[in-house]
Amino acid sequence: MRTSSRRPGRRQRRLALLAQLVAVVLAIGAVVTVIAEGPGGHPGADRLAADEITGPPPLLAAPLPPSADPSPSGSPVVPSSPPPVLRLSGAVPTAGTGRFGYDDRTGPVLGRAGELRRYRVAVESGSGEDPVAFGRAVQTALAGPGSWVDSGRLRLQQVPGGAARDFTVYLATARTASRMCADGGVDIRVGGRPYTSCRAPGKVIINLDRWRLSVPHFVSARVPLAVYRTYVVNHEVGHQLGHRHERCPGAGRPAPVMMQQTLFLNGCRVNQWPYLEGRRYAGPAL
Repeated sequence: MRTSSRRPGRRQRRLALLAQLVAVVLAIGAVVTVIAEGPGGHPGADRLAADEITGPPPLLAAPLPPSADPSPSGSPVVPSSPPPVLRLSGAVPTAGTGRFGYDDRTGPVLGRAGELRRYRVAVESGSGEDPVAFGRAVQTALAGPGSWVDSGRLRLQQVPGGAARDFTVYLATARTASRMCADGGVDIRVGGRPYTSCRAPGKVIINLDRWRLSVPHFVSARVPLAVYRTYVVNHEVGHQLGHRHERCPGAGRPAPVMMQQTLFLNGCRVNQWPYLEGRRYAGPAL
């Protein structure tokens, strides 16, 4: 009986000792696992935890407007400027009523010193053009910089239709322009058709065809219509101020404004201004 009672005690002690050894081994294994895998319990968890502590995830960029969508290269797409207007589309009236409406605004005095000359602005009825818009374009041409007032000896001012004036700037259809120019002793026909503009005494007459269509050699050279318009106003007003036609001073040089650029350039470059860099620019007399 005593022998049988001692054996169970020894077995229990051995089992308890074995259980303690197993527990120690398991604990050591857990520690090794934590050291090897990091605090998250899987490889690389320490790196992920560092990333999370460093800062918040990057913010998503707000959608760009359609005009600023990035290009495939990553650069924003810059909207391209529209091509210059070289001539206007659509049919141009060849004849109007022969009567004129006026831009009745009083414009600013253009120029800093010298004699003041006043002008009116008139547009033929039936031409489809607005007198105010034409008046603004004429003012732009005569204001410069580069216009006749840059001499310092001349000032110009637009006045209403009924006011006293030194001359009138007319925008007329081809048929009316031809008649008005012929009355002043100028033939504007080319190939039998009214083509150019002209100056008659007290009248600067701009041909509607040229105002809307420019001329072929300007268009083929991609010269903007606005440049031609400035040229033709300064050319014809130049005649009103007493200037005569001039020739190209040399190939590749700017054309004098008093050169007949509507008909040819003769190797010169387009130029709409009588003054360049503050000085009168002229060519040899024609």
